[in-house]
Amino acid sequence: MRAAKEIALNGVFTALLIGGQIVLSGISGVEIVTVLLLSFSYYFGIRRGLFVANAFSLLRCLIFGFFPNVIILYLVYYNLFVLAFGLLGIRFKKELNLVIHIILVIAACIMTIIFTGLDDIITPLYYRFSIDAMRAYALASLTAVIPQVICTIVTVSFLLPILNRVFGNIK
Repeated sequence: MRAAKEIALNGVFTALLIGGQIVLSGISGVEIVTVLLLSFSYYFGIRRGLFVANAFSLLRCLIFGFFPNVIILYLVYYNLFVLAFGLLGIRFKKELNLVIHIILVIAACIMTIIFTGLDDIITPLYYRFSIDAMRAYALASLTAVIPQVICTIVTVSFLLPILNRVFGNIK
């Protein structure tokens, strides 16, 4: 029965990530994947987080298409993301007080910036952009990263405590 619960938890959460991405995909810079995967990895740990992150990274291609640069970006970034927040969950023993909450919000903002930075490296390298095109791509990404950081601050600030309580009831 425990294996069935594990599969169900991971499957439902992967579907939740994909659904959340679909629902908000039309609004540039607005997303919910960060707070969902952060809270899941923080509470349920690295092993479960890696399973969900990789399933999400690959299964989302069925909806959004198979773009090699995006697949590479997602597999690299979300594995690093899960490691970061899974380790923070271990360090803070899954607790959530004001200081820890602020640390997690700041870490989520840093990870959001890292996502854009990785994209600014992976995509130009994959498509063999010229140096000028790489600079233009990186500059253009600022229009997405600024609202993403604001979105991360808002969603992690408000939803993380709620999700942490919900996860406490699941276990």
